[in-house]
Amino acid sequence: MFPVVSPQTLRSRLRVLLITLDRVGEQMTGPAIRCWELAHVLSPHVDVTLATVALGPLSSPDVELLEFAAHSPGALHEHIMRADAIIAQPQWPVISGWMHRSGARVIYDLYDPEAFETIELFADRRPLERRLWVELTLDRLQDALRGGHHFLCASEKQRDLWLGAMYGQRLIGATAYDRDPSFRSVIDVVPFGLPAKAAPATAGESPIRAALPAIGPDDEIVLWNGGIWNWLDPVGAVRAFALLRARRPRARLVFMGASDLPAARRATQAARAEARESGQLDRTVFFNDRWVPYAERAQWLRHAACAVATHREHLETRFAFRTRLLDCFWTGLPVVCTAGDELADRVQRERLGEAVAPGDDTALAAALERVLAAGRASYASALETVAAEYAWPRVAAPLVDFVLDGPPPGPLASRGRRAWRRESGHQLRSVAYGLSHDAIYRAFAIGRRVRGRDKP
Repeated sequence: MFPVVSPQTLRSRLRVLLITLDRVGEQMTGPAIRCWELAHVLSPHVDVTLATVALGPLSSPDVELLEFAAHSPGALHEHIMRADAIIAQPQWPVISGWMHRSGARVIYDLYDPEAFETIELFADRRPLERRLWVELTLDRLQDALRGGHHFLCASEKQRDLWLGAMYGQRLIGATAYDRDPSFRSVIDVVPFGLPAKAAPATAGESPIRAALPAIGPDDEIVLWNGGIWNWLDPVGAVRAFALLRARRPRARLVFMGASDLPAARRATQAARAEARESGQLDRTVFFNDRWVPYAERAQWLRHAACAVATHREHLETRFAFRTRLLDCFWTGLPVVCTAGDELADRVQRERLGEAVAPGDDTALAAALERVLAAGRASYASALETVAAEYAWPRVAAPLVDFVLDGPPPGPLASRGRRAWRRESGHQLRSVAYGLSHDAIYRAFAIGRRVRGRDKP
């Protein structure tokens, strides 16, 4: 009589699938960058496949890359069914249904509070249309909370948000609580990270001056190092610069990632209009019209004097994790930013630059003047120390533990007091999506086009 040997034992290594609905290639937005980096952290331990809706000219000896169509994801089905663990942001019903029936350990990444972002993104749509997209986003979140085994988030503040959501859905029951009163085995913090290696030193000609020749060799560059999105406040940065230029006449504001995508168009147009009306456009305020490749971002930051990042005060701000600030830490670039989120608090507390109240143009201009006067060197040591804390292998340790843990627990819904039972509106929307998911997904994608938020 031979002992029963599981397929996993015969394979010796687990199969892990990461799924992103963003492009993976030379130019990547935040969710794709996060999946790419997490895949490489996991690759020494498991066999990793990274599935993306658009695959550019990029390869890896350690990670298998797979392309699939989000609105018709049949190519993904076999990989989901063969996976031992799946890592993804909340998915549309077709993919999430496969994930929950696969028998794999399902790990949802909630680092992006997408529902708040959706409210902002569709602010200029008809009320019923806006409400529909918000409801669909919340449906995906609810399915994830009920169907996942583990969850990731980017900060302790976000963790409190998601624990509250779980509690409100009756998903924190006595059995799960008694097993782990901290609930760290269910949801833990994996912030956005940074390369473990130091950022490359300044090399050759400044890519900023090469892209924008009107900027002189002695000019001080204040860099908006990311996209211009509708939930941020680029107009405030332009107004502050109008106040600053009399005191720092060589200062130049450069928007690194201007875009004409719908998620950025209104804010970009408003920032350009403000610069034009104040006589600053292409004189002291400049817009780079191309998306800087991921591998080139460090040189842009190395050739700047400081960074600026401003946003308005709203719920998206409260729970956001401004990943663009991490690259500033990595490259030793001091930051002037709006207060209110976790990284801004750290900028102020640990003297990585300065943080000011939302909408205070005068305070922003004064903070920029002080940071420019102090110079990069005065902030270098503190920035280097903080950057080391965000190295990808370090911040992703809870994810590695989730993946390599013993047999997975049941989905969170099965550990709570109630079985998984959708409310009637959620069920109706799920049925409608099942019948016409191609058209619904395409409409949603056209409305959003990009979910990258902060990464250039």
